[in-house]
Amino acid sequence: MALIRGTSLSGYPELVTELGADPEVLLQAAGLRAQDIGRSDVFISYPGVVRAVESAAAVTGANDFGRRLATLQGIEILGPVGAAAKSSATVGDAFAIFATYIAAYSPAIRTTLRAEPGSRHCVFEFQIVLDRVVIHPQVTELSLGVALRVCRFLMGREYGPVKVHLPHAALAPRADYVKYFGCAPVFNDRLTGFTLDVATLQRPLQNDDVTHHALVDYLRSVVDNQESGLSSATRDLVRQLLPTGAVTLDVIAMQFSLHPKAFQRRLASEGQTFGDLVDGVRRESAERYLCGTEMSLSHLTLELGYSEQSVLTRSCRRWFGDSPGNIRRRARAGQTPIPE
Repeated sequence: MALIRGTSLSGYPELVTELGADPEVLLQAAGLRAQDIGRSDVFISYPGVVRAVESAAAVTGANDFGRRLATLQGIEILGPVGAAAKSSATVGDAFAIFATYIAAYSPAIRTTLRAEPGSRHCVFEFQIVLDRVVIHPQVTELSLGVALRVCRFLMGREYGPVKVHLPHAALAPRADYVKYFGCAPVFNDRLTGFTLDVATLQRPLQNDDVTHHALVDYLRSVVDNQESGLSSATRDLVRQLLPTGAVTLDVIAMQFSLHPKAFQRRLASEGQTFGDLVDGVRRESAERYLCGTEMSLSHLTLELGYSEQSVLTRSCRRWFGDSPGNIRRRARAGQTPIPE
């Protein structure tokens, strides 16, 4: 599932503005909502993040955009994954948390840590698992920059890996990479990540067993829920995109890097259709807003992605057997708002 938490673009509006461009224009072109940026409780499209970052670098002419954005982020963007890592017993245990539970930050990310046979080094590899996506060197450098900041949070501000591995050609002079990462860069490599000294994995952290186990239990439940099916993630995405009017089969399928027909087959295997799923999200939202808020009907119409209020009225009659106005009046009067 090609989603990632809104914190993945923390600092993006400020940096784009500083570089003389309009972040809202770039975000809109990438299919993202400005209000979702920086939020840990909202998942956004990972392909959209790629488009937003790569286009920002192109528009502003900043060949180090990804690395600069990384300096505005840190372990906090990972939310509970970062918190669980911080409360681990050792650095190696923290890396194990990332490898096991990074899906709670984004199901499209994989990390692995493996030893090099007969060597005192190990390799930390970072992968973005997207089927169809534009070339993303800036996002790669953003990801590695954040990973470096996480390492320095865990091991000290002056920490430097043995090597940094980049799958693309240098975007700037080699010296810039040496200064930024504190180690030798390897360009056009087969992997993305770092070579680390195995000894660093034994460094102790400020372990808090109670907090750590509570966070791991939470992460386990989150990851299990994410892996349970496509329907739940689709509902979340539909709920976020409804107000934009962009909830179509093609658009939603693209967010998961799936062909529309493949997307429909995946939903069908879970006993769902796209139309029923969207209708269900609209029904839930309409009931919540009508019974629990003072949102105007014209605003609610837009919030549900409808172009005309008459469509909202017809939908409410189909869902609830009554008009939206009557449903709201009964809720205000303390009566059962939805007819039995």
